[in-house]
Order: sequence, then C-alpha cells, then structure tokens
Amino acid sequence: MKSVQIAKELEEAARQLDVRVRKEKGNFRGGYCIRKGEEILMLNRQHPPEIQVAVLAGALKNLPIDSVYLKPAVRQALEEAWKTDTLVEFESEDDD
Repeated sequence: MKSVQIAKELEEAARQLDVRVRKEKGNFRGGYCIRKGEEILMLNRQHPPEIQVAVLAGALKNLPIDSVYLKPAVRQALEEAWKTDTLVEFESEDDD
C-alpha cells in the first residue's frame, strides 16, 4: 500500500476518534494538540506522505486507535512506525 493511501486512512481514523485533522502550509512538523477543548491534529501539507504518516502515527499512539477499524496493511505500518519511532518506508505498489 502506498504511503499516500496509508496517510489518508490514518487521517480518517483520527476523524473517527473525533480529532479534527488540518493540513496547513508553514514552517512546522505537525502533531496533536488541544485548543479551546478541541482535539486537533496538524499536518504540514508541504511534507511528503512518509513524514505525514510519522506525524499521524505519533498522534494516534496515545489515542484509543483499537476502537477504529484499520486495514491490515495500515495497522502494520502504524505498528512499525510505533516500534521504530522513525519514518517508515512503504511499498510503492497499491495492494488495498
């Protein structure tokens, strides 16, 4: 599964957990925060999908992600990102 698709799936999982996902341009890495009681996950739209996946994985690590269905390839990428705590390389073909 491509890293672009993994990022989209993780964004949707965050939304299902009532976390607002915002993509903005700027000089920042991104991450999870709470502003005025609203949970927000910021992603830098200028970053490649691999970095966005790393940011998403970091944010989802402390959320109840087990309550959301993830495709096996997405769950595997997420768990690998948690294990290595670094950017994860993904296969280039799409095997939904």
